[in-house]
Amino acid sequence: MILLKNVTIIDAGSDLHLKKRDLLIKNGRISQIAASIKNDEARIISKEDLHISIGWFDSSVSFGEPGFEERQTLKNGLEATAKSGFTTIMLNPNNRPNPQDESGINYLKNKTAGEAVTLLPVGNFTLNQDGEHLAELYDMQQAGAISFYDFKKSISNTNLLKVGLQYVKSFGGIIQSYPQDNHLAGKGMVNEDAATIHLGIKTTPAMAEEVQIARDIQVAAYTGARLHIPTITTAASVQLIKDAKKKYSNITCSVSTNHLFLDTTDLADFNTHFKIEPPLRDEKQKNILINALKSGIIDTVTSDHIPLNIEHKAVEFDQASYGSIGLESAFGILQTLLDTEKAIEALTSGYQVFGIKKPQIKVDEIANLSLFVPTEKYTFEKEYIFSSSKNSAILNKKLRGKALGIINNKKIVWNG
Repeated sequence: MILLKNVTIIDAGSDLHLKKRDLLIKNGRISQIAASIKNDEARIISKEDLHISIGWFDSSVSFGEPGFEERQTLKNGLEATAKSGFTTIMLNPNNRPNPQDESGINYLKNKTAGEAVTLLPVGNFTLNQDGEHLAELYDMQQAGAISFYDFKKSISNTNLLKVGLQYVKSFGGIIQSYPQDNHLAGKGMVNEDAATIHLGIKTTPAMAEEVQIARDIQVAAYTGARLHIPTITTAASVQLIKDAKKKYSNITCSVSTNHLFLDTTDLADFNTHFKIEPPLRDEKQKNILINALKSGIIDTVTSDHIPLNIEHKAVEFDQASYGSIGLESAFGILQTLLDTEKAIEALTSGYQVFGIKKPQIKVDEIANLSLFVPTEKYTFEKEYIFSSSKNSAILNKKLRGKALGIINNKKIVWNG
């Protein structure tokens, strides 16, 4: 048994919202909620200013295993996830091999069964992510794949996207399409703007994202199937999606916490931690993304967690790999930029986007909870990184709010 003492509940759809209560959890379920509960047999969890919400959901997480265990194993990744406050993640097909049939999905489900964090595998959209032939989408969906995505790879064949969307519509599948036209992006590594033009680094125009999104919206509208556009970054992308949502209900999108917090001025010293995909945009674009998240045009937020060992970052900028870890800093970023209620909304909206039953903070409901303190200010340093890879673009940035753990799947992870 677990007894949470004097916690503030953040749950906008509940009568308990913003109220302080004790919660008793037995056998993984909430058995009692009251102003004061006494139970000598329970493990007591108590901390000043402790808050809880339904468990946080991250729609874009990468680990190293299988194939790149030196970056991050599944075990380390799930431990870092739990300590970062997330109870449910979607694992990207960013490994070797990637899941592209029933057996690949089953491997990940079986390997992570019984963990505190619920892992939802994302399967390849095309075989070997080569953009030529559809992977075994239906079989993967039956095995538990949450969506289909050639991770960070554009679907250049428009007809293949159309056929794929038409196919998954029959069984309620969701396809993710990375928003970049490779022909327009070329070999650019950073955004094309006033801050980057003098850096001597090849640039890519924002239009490369926007042209792809405009195409994808048209194809999704034609098919009527569910399309999710991950990690949008520009003002024009926001406008395209805003306009599309007035006509269609089958299009959703996300933004990464790094793109809400960083911009191209961070590239001035050529720090390779800031080499990420899509590229960082200028401050104006960043502020538009924040407002779009607040207003609901952007459906959900993701850490876009990509672990890379030091050999991929301790090189010249043009030789460095793309990516930054993000699980550990996600809540601190959102709590710095937004009020607590809006931050929790952003961290839990993924359930609805991907058709997962949303947890509830009610008696007799399964306990799926994130634990946090919202007001503590600190500088994000390596001591706050639980991942085996330390490639964080947020190192040495000032943040507000800390995750302290989770209760989920009849387990507790508490680092308070």
